[in-house]
Amino acid sequence: MRSAFIETLCELAAKDERIWLLTGDLGFSVLERFSDRFPDRFVNAGVAEQNMTSVAAGLAQCGKIVFTYSIANFPTLRCLEQIRNDVCFHNANVKVTAVGGGLTYGTLGYTHHSVEDLAVLRSLPNMTVVAPGDPVESRLATRAIVAHSGPCYLRLGADPLGEKALQEPIVHKADPAFVLGRAIPVREGKQLTLMSTGGMLKTVVEAAEELAGDGIEAAVLSLHTVKPIDQDAILAAADKTRLIMTVEEHSLVGGLGSAVAEVLAKARLGRVAFCSLGLEEGSMRRGSQQYLREHAGLTPESIAASARTLLEAS
Repeated sequence: MRSAFIETLCELAAKDERIWLLTGDLGFSVLERFSDRFPDRFVNAGVAEQNMTSVAAGLAQCGKIVFTYSIANFPTLRCLEQIRNDVCFHNANVKVTAVGGGLTYGTLGYTHHSVEDLAVLRSLPNMTVVAPGDPVESRLATRAIVAHSGPCYLRLGADPLGEKALQEPIVHKADPAFVLGRAIPVREGKQLTLMSTGGMLKTVVEAAEELAGDGIEAAVLSLHTVKPIDQDAILAAADKTRLIMTVEEHSLVGGLGSAVAEVLAKARLGRVAFCSLGLEEGSMRRGSQQYLREHAGLTPESIAASARTLLEAS
């Protein structure tokens, strides 16, 4: 996803001199494609993410479209006050970009597990929260947030450290219609709807394929925008299927599952069964992304098994 992001950003920056990129001394071997072409619009702020964010807000007040970039929690939680006060309060045109969302850097320990970011960022005023599901969505999301005026959070995955088997696959064979706040239908189904955000999309598609082998038709929705959430798509799924399951590489507190549950609760749709799959609070194990996903029940097999159990009970 990060390669698709930087390639698209370079294409856009070549046409729009307002686009700047700031990094917190990370992104080597990736960001050079931007810094070499646009050195006057690239700033390495060093290991000073709070300062980086305030500089970005200042540039935005001068009419620039500013991207900040770093690994996992560093451009988000480390400088949350600056995002809240300098960016969101002023509705500044800053795009906070985090690479390694979820458990990508699981081997580096909990400090590098980005598992509360969606909850925290979607609580901030004026903030649009986007977590594309594959490199195709990453490219389209980059274009969309450049066109969108105001604060955005772009949560990207990355090739896990030393885990070639988990390199991010392309789910979409052709460019889907991509609109911020609108879900992308990936697969049709009549019995349940699987909703995912971020890098879980391929896993969810594989779970749906496994269920199809049992004669269970599962629809798949990519909810790439967690805020604003696509209420129409959620309510339509509740009307068409008897079970909704959300799947995310994020804490069960405040993420996609919480956002979907809020929509269902406000609409008083008690007739549809609902389940959220993600990381239990206090999940602080260290290990590969694959290991941590298996432990959390975020594999195609585990997701399919949960769906079978819930369908039988509903």
